Amino acid sequence: MGVDSGVIIRHLGLQPYEPTWRKMQQLTDHRDTDTVDEIWLLEHQPVFTQGQAGKAEHLLNTGDIPVVQVDRGGQVTYHGPGQLIVYLMINLRRRKIGVREIVTLMEQSIISVLADFSVPAYAKSDAPGVYVGDTKIASLGLRVRRGCSFHGLALNLNLDTAPFLRINPCGYAGMQMSNLADYVHDLDKQRVTGLMVDFFVKKIGYTTVTTATEFE
Repeated sequence: MGVDSGVIIRHLGLQPYEPTWRKMQQLTDHRDTDTVDEIWLLEHQPVFTQGQAGKAEHLLNTGDIPVVQVDRGGQVTYHGPGQLIVYLMINLRRRKIGVREIVTLMEQSIISVLADFSVPAYAKSDAPGVYVGDTKIASLGLRVRRGCSFHGLALNLNLDTAPFLRINPCGYAGMQMSNLADYVHDLDKQRVTGLMVDFFVKKIGYTTVTTATEFE
């Protein structure tokens, strides 16, 4: 597989947050110019994650759900089963993609996938994420180190949104959260995942795709 043209797509199922985050860091810290890009697709066990700009006052009543301080941009958010997580381990320098460009690509990926289900969605410059009507349906949080990205996006499919009431999601009090299943009858989660993968493969320009179902 040519490092310039190839990508490894990992379908990882339900994973605990912290070990997955550590694996992302390890891949990013140890990769070199010959390391193939990777895209991970998974769901997380329930967790609140607080980004580098996160303020403690946005954690209202976390209760029995753990809070993890992480090295991505953004404020506090919730991850849990029923949410599609897409982590992008991409050598942006090699692909000649700017930081703003990869963020825009993440927004466009969600808008494109939802359009395929006839759900109109949009991004906001003043409140990162993707929205349907007055509700937030996806969150973004990225980190770039040594010209390589990690972390990524979280799209609500059929997530229990009640834990979002225990925080100010992404720092916004009273932010209403929604699921794609609110707008789509009999939502096919595998179709969503497939559309998401196709979007990134095509837009970034990968010509060789290898799939895996576990970490190395």
